[in-house]
Amino acid sequence: MSSCCNAAGRHAPTLAGRVRQAGAWALPGAILILLPKCPACLAAYVAIWTGVSLSFSMAAHLRAALLFICVAALLSLIIKRLGHIRQFKKETDQCHTK
Repeated sequence: MSSCCNAAGRHAPTLAGRVRQAGAWALPGAILILLPKCPACLAAYVAIWTGVSLSFSMAAHLRAALLFICVAALLSLIIKRLGHIRQFKKETDQCHTK
């Protein structure tokens, strides 16, 4: 990399930063994968894991809320990543024109 690109303030992410970034992508994805389609199954899983019983309607609302939160989290990560890519391309274009 040229010195102008180094002067842009970019540095390699630390191990902790990479683990945090991977976890930020993995957690909502894993929840979406493991989230049961049936609200009754979600109520049964919650009862098994925590001992708290949920009604069918409460389980349906909880499932919808979890689905919304996970999709919103993944969309925000995608938007953030696209912003980083756009910023990186702008910085490297400036380096190549000098």
